[in-house]
Amino acid sequence: MRFLTSFPASLTAVATAFAATAVAAQEKLPVIGRPVDGALGFQPAATELAHDLQWLDHFILYIITAIVIFVTALMAIVILRHNRRANPTPSTFTHNSPLEVAWTVIPIIVLLFIGFFSLPVLFKQQEIPTADITIKATGKQWYWTYEYPDHEFEFDSYMIGSPATGGDNRLTPEVEAKLVEAGYTRDEFLLATDTAVVVPVGKTIVVQVTAADVIHSWTIPAFGVKQDGVPGRLAQLWFKAEKEGIYFGQCSELCGIAHAYMPITVKVVSEAAYQQWLEGAIAEYAGKPLDVKVASAD
Repeated sequence: MRFLTSFPASLTAVATAFAATAVAAQEKLPVIGRPVDGALGFQPAATELAHDLQWLDHFILYIITAIVIFVTALMAIVILRHNRRANPTPSTFTHNSPLEVAWTVIPIIVLLFIGFFSLPVLFKQQEIPTADITIKATGKQWYWTYEYPDHEFEFDSYMIGSPATGGDNRLTPEVEAKLVEAGYTRDEFLLATDTAVVVPVGKTIVVQVTAADVIHSWTIPAFGVKQDGVPGRLAQLWFKAEKEGIYFGQCSELCGIAHAYMPITVKVVSEAAYQQWLEGAIAEYAGKPLDVKVASAD
């Protein structure tokens, strides 16, 4: 026995199945990475990078808090013990060498201590691993174009309710109907896009970021990633999502009048759901067909 490669004969049937599958799969996905009104702190970490960044932030916050308490205590002591009433005859010395050495050396030690823990986190972000899936994100005024180069297809991603999708950047009843039809709620207005980046859970995703006109920035807070897209340059970021769900981001570089209406939607799905989505996406966007193993007699 040997195996031959082929592609499903009916692209229309695949595309129809893809549309139905996409909506059904989304209904099962929790919305994890999104801002919450009145909340403080970070979004739930969904990658190793996000865990590291949030840990580093809390670690540095403890150090900064200790420094603030120490400096505030010193100021209180000076105010109480060396005011004109408590100390009518002030000292006349002009310098104190041990004190000057201390306030120079101690901050250096603190900064080195912080650097010892922060540099590995920075290096982990910048050292791009071998990708399981590569995606190219191109920022444009005011939407994103995503390309899956391994499968030779791309698509544009607009905010639901943007002028390009028949809206005017306002939450009208028509826009709310489109949100519901796409599987979102009115709470996801300004966050949800008409097409989303879809990736499988637990896989290393490398995103190549660039721009076609002005500087944009591709950001997903729950992933702990942010990379400017500069026209004429190609930068990279990576992540490995730990949880299935829907995650939102936003262009984070002021890029023009509609900068506020340039969101990012990423859906993290199971491997099986990703393969099903990929087949439909290839059919819909005329990409490179997947290799399907079919048994054939010699």
